[in-house]
Amino acid sequence: MRAHIGDQLVVESPSTGAVRRDGEIVGVAHEDGTPPYEVRWVDTDEVTLVFPGPDAHVQHFSHQPEAERPRTEAAVSDRPSHWPLDPGDVGRRVAHERRRQRLTRAELAERSGISASYLAYLEERPANPTSDTLNGLAGALGTTVRQLRGGGIDLPPGDAEAGYHPRLLELDPEECRARLSTHGVGRVAVTTADGLAVVPVNYEVVDGAIAYRTAPGTLPAAAAGTDATFEVDHIDDAMSQGWSVLVRGPARAVTDPEAVRRLTKEAHSKPWAGGERQLWVLIEPRRVTGRRIQTD
Repeated sequence: MRAHIGDQLVVESPSTGAVRRDGEIVGVAHEDGTPPYEVRWVDTDEVTLVFPGPDAHVQHFSHQPEAERPRTEAAVSDRPSHWPLDPGDVGRRVAHERRRQRLTRAELAERSGISASYLAYLEERPANPTSDTLNGLAGALGTTVRQLRGGGIDLPPGDAEAGYHPRLLELDPEECRARLSTHGVGRVAVTTADGLAVVPVNYEVVDGAIAYRTAPGTLPAAAAGTDATFEVDHIDDAMSQGWSVLVRGPARAVTDPEAVRRLTKEAHSKPWAGGERQLWVLIEPRRVTGRRIQTD
């Protein structure tokens, strides 16, 4: 039996032919593609080491000629595989720490006792590595399993070191609007008798305007009738990257019953604060600016 990364391992009963279990092969132990394999099972989403028996067979992910397929772990060690990049949180933290220590995938895989092909999979796709794998990676990276799992996620962002060759870049208006539409929580600045207050709100982007729901007499409601300032940002502490978008413009309370019904019907979520919050406030963007930090 020979297999490659991305092939499917199917285990079925020889007597009935009924499929019992299948999974994606995410790690190959030997250069010639012979077992054992690290398999991510469809039914449990777990990765286990498998020595296939007579009731198992391999379904290849493509008809690519054998000679053209990657045959060594080094071939997939330090470049993206054929998978679309969509790393899970553990994989992102592993990749970040590996790059910070200037290790190749092959070096980290050897130190942690896993295959370079599975390490590539882990860094590029959502994965649920076993405790042994996490312990090996943590030991090789000089960190802890808790840190790889995001144990410090509740700590305030900004404690990470600056990334390699950081650059502060301006976002054009189109990029700003695109980022505004990806988020659901922002902050509105309100001037009160006691000074400036900044409060978080759940928001929607409706016809290019910022819309949020609140209750009369609250701080967010006080923005109506003023030139408001609204801000949303995203911080990626593991990668020392982030962006922010600032919106300035007149804010008004929505009083038309039909407009209120439409906003309420099309809202993606309810205010996290709960309670009766039937007052909609719209901020018409007159000026939109943004910045992002990019690292190599």
